[in-house]
Amino acid sequence: MAHGHKSNEKVVFVGDSRVRKRSGAPNTVPPDYSSYPGKSEAFIPNFLLKEWMVGVVVLVGFLVLTIAEPAPLGYPADPTNAAFIPMPDWYFLFLYQFLKYPYVAGDYIVLGTVGIPGVAFGALLLAPFLDTGKERRFYRRPVTTALMVLSLISLFYLTKVSWDHYQHELAKTNTIPEHHLREEKAREAAMSGKGGEEQQPVASIPIVDEDDPAMEILKARCIACHNPDLKGNESMKAPALRGVGDTHTKEELVEIVTNGKGGGAMPSFKEMLSAEEIDQVTTWLAKQKKAE
Repeated sequence: MAHGHKSNEKVVFVGDSRVRKRSGAPNTVPPDYSSYPGKSEAFIPNFLLKEWMVGVVVLVGFLVLTIAEPAPLGYPADPTNAAFIPMPDWYFLFLYQFLKYPYVAGDYIVLGTVGIPGVAFGALLLAPFLDTGKERRFYRRPVTTALMVLSLISLFYLTKVSWDHYQHELAKTNTIPEHHLREEKAREAAMSGKGGEEQQPVASIPIVDEDDPAMEILKARCIACHNPDLKGNESMKAPALRGVGDTHTKEELVEIVTNGKGGGAMPSFKEMLSAEEIDQVTTWLAKQKKAE
C-alpha cells in the first residue's frame, strides 16, 4: 500500500482474504453483450427473433391496408377486347417494364424471368453469410452500398417508365380504366339516390343483314374499338353499333366515318377507306335498327 504523495512510490493492492475463489464448474450463464463493446448479439436466435417480430407487425399493417382499401377490380375478362391494356400490381411494375426489353425477352425470356430475379433474391438470401464484415457504416462498405443504391435506382426508374407508358397508352387510345368507370358509376348512382352501382346490361338488339359484305370492312376496321359483337366498349367510349340506325341518319354516319368525331375518339377513315367503302359501310349501319 502506498503512503505519502511520492509519484515513484510502488503501489501494492491488497486483496480481501475473506473473498473465496470460486471453485467447481465455471459459470454457465453467458454475460450480457453490452460487456463486449463493438460486438453484436447472436444472429440465431436473438437477432432472427427480432426480425420475425418486425415482420409480423409489417404483415399485420399490410393486411389492414388490403382490407381497408380493396384492390380495384375491372369487368370480367373479355378475350375479344383488343383495346384492353393489361397492368400488373404496383409491386411488379418494375419487372413488367424490365421484361419489355429485348435482351431479357424472346429467346432470352428465361434469363429475364428466372436468371436475373434468381440472382437478386439469392443474393438477399445469402447476404448474412457472404457479408460477414464487422463494419456497419455504409460509406465504409462501398461494394454493398453501391449495389443497394443501384438496385433502388433501377426499381424507381423502371417503375416510372412503366407507369408513364401506361398513361401514354390510355391517352393515345382514349381509354378510361375500368375501375375508374365503376367508381364514376357508383358516384353517379349515389348522387341520384339509387344507393349503389347499377350496371345495366347491353340491350340485345339483333344485327340486321349479318351476311352483308360491309361486315368484312367492319371486322377489319371497327371491332378493335366497338368489339366483335358490335355492342361497344365503354372503357374506350366506343358506342354500340347495334341499333345505331335509330340514332343517326345515313348522312350523319357518313360524316362521322369520314371525318371522325369526339376529338379523335372516333378516328377519321377518309384516308383508310375509299368513298365506295364508306358508302357501303354507312348504308349497312343505317339499317341497324331495333326490331319493331
